[in-house]
Amino acid sequence: MWKHSKQSGFTLVELAIVLVIIGLILAAVLKGQEMIQNAKVKNVINDLQGVATAYYAYQDRYKAIPGDDAAAASHFNGTNGGGDGLITGLYDAAVAPSLTAESNNFWQHTRMAGFMTGSGTNPPTNALGGVTGIQNGTSGTPIYGMTGPAACVNNIPWKIALAVDITKDDGNSDTGTIRTGATGATTTGNSAAYGASGVPSAATMEGLQTVCMKI
Repeated sequence: MWKHSKQSGFTLVELAIVLVIIGLILAAVLKGQEMIQNAKVKNVINDLQGVATAYYAYQDRYKAIPGDDAAAASHFNGTNGGGDGLITGLYDAAVAPSLTAESNNFWQHTRMAGFMTGSGTNPPTNALGGVTGIQNGTSGTPIYGMTGPAACVNNIPWKIALAVDITKDDGNSDTGTIRTGATGATTTGNSAAYGASGVPSAATMEGLQTVCMKI
């Protein structure tokens, strides 16, 4: 006579405990991802606001625009700018000192004045590995439709760019004081990266953005 062996398995209580543990692990992972994204958003905002703070602090002390200051040589042996009220050059320009644009001089002036860290004239790396810089939009060449000085950061993932705009502005890439596009900050057209009419393309949502904030 054959004797049937008793098969053992998980009880309902044991299965419930395992599912609870898996749920806790997933919740911790998702919370960690949320915290990482929130930190990235905060870092991008700090990069943009840091440029604006240095701009106004310098202007308050020297009664001139950093980068454009025509008396920088007398203030701290810096490179004089044109003194016409505009910061010439591109936000991401990285050139030799002998060819420095005023967008590079901005960093020399604010660093030598003690408002920004670092040395030299090249723009710094932002929190996400791109460039932080400053550029002056004009009626002929606006920055995503904006005129006047703007702080810009590039290499920003689409979701981070959107979160920055929602946090500090109106959540629309084409309006307000924060604007975004997949191209550089010299575009004359609207970007339609998010918040605009229609749905952004998959390529836009997967690509990296340039975020600019009017100073």
